[in-house]
Amino acid sequence: MNDLLKAIAERVLLGDGAMGTQLQQAGLESGGCGEAWNLDHPERVLAIQRAYVAAGSDCLITNTFGASRVMLERHGEGDRVAAINRAGAELARAAFDGRAGFVLGDIGPFGGLMEPYGEIARATVEAAFREQAQALVAGGADAVIVETQTALEELEIAIAAAREAGAKVVIGSIAFDKMLDEDDVRTMMGISPEVAAEFLVAHGADVAALNCGTGVDMPMAATIVRRYRATCGLPVMAQPNAGQPVLENLQVLYKQSAEQMAAGLPELLAAGVRIVGGCCGSTPAHIARLRAGLDGWNRRGGAGAEEGALSDVAPAEPGDALTRRRDSEWGA
Repeated sequence: MNDLLKAIAERVLLGDGAMGTQLQQAGLESGGCGEAWNLDHPERVLAIQRAYVAAGSDCLITNTFGASRVMLERHGEGDRVAAINRAGAELARAAFDGRAGFVLGDIGPFGGLMEPYGEIARATVEAAFREQAQALVAGGADAVIVETQTALEELEIAIAAAREAGAKVVIGSIAFDKMLDEDDVRTMMGISPEVAAEFLVAHGADVAALNCGTGVDMPMAATIVRRYRATCGLPVMAQPNAGQPVLENLQVLYKQSAEQMAAGLPELLAAGVRIVGGCCGSTPAHIARLRAGLDGWNRRGGAGAEEGALSDVAPAEPGDALTRRRDSEWGA
């Protein structure tokens, strides 16, 4: 069994949080190419990922969400695809500073529609994802995560590219939106959690995941996890947003505190999630608080959510989480 799959069979792992907002806080201009920072400002990317490691992350997602050739060419960075992706994997590894941890090579959407609904040829997308996956694997990624997916056709291409590149583990992560007229979720292309789970199994994914999406906070993520697990036997990863977005001064903000987000952790753990992290609006502070709750859960052997996995754990600072991690025996 692969080391990552073995680890999540033994304990629940903690992922990281948002990258885009952290890059903006580090100086990335609105609309800028954050992925190019893997080469142009590696020290800033490394600082962000080290902050997540200090907060207690067991898994880091590479800064390559928009690093396919299709996406990078829009920024004039098409000639640096391989270098950007490989550097992204290497930076994530370096952020662990020699400690045990898993690097998840990130492939995000190509940002358009394929023919006949759009102008991008399927062959172009296939080549772009193949190139990206090969660079991530060459950079040492322990897994490839295909995330924020809403269309099965694109998901299929990316999973196949990761497999062809020799990825040890392939994670398929879907972005669901809460429906306005009923208490249910679908992707923007109308895909339900059940259909997504069946598709992931049929196309060789090792982990069924969810991330981002409109209205997908901790409670909704727990519901989706339960639906995944009722449909398939794959381990499940969840990266919900830090609450619901609000619009202020023409900016989309996520105001859920670390403590508020962590309050939803027991339900998510009870639903059976095996990797938990954060998406939009989450920060190292959110991850540190999740680390505290997760440590309590793992100490109980994965039980005790009903009694409150967070009840006996004080709010954590990132440094405290790192200290606990160094003293624990969670080696991957």
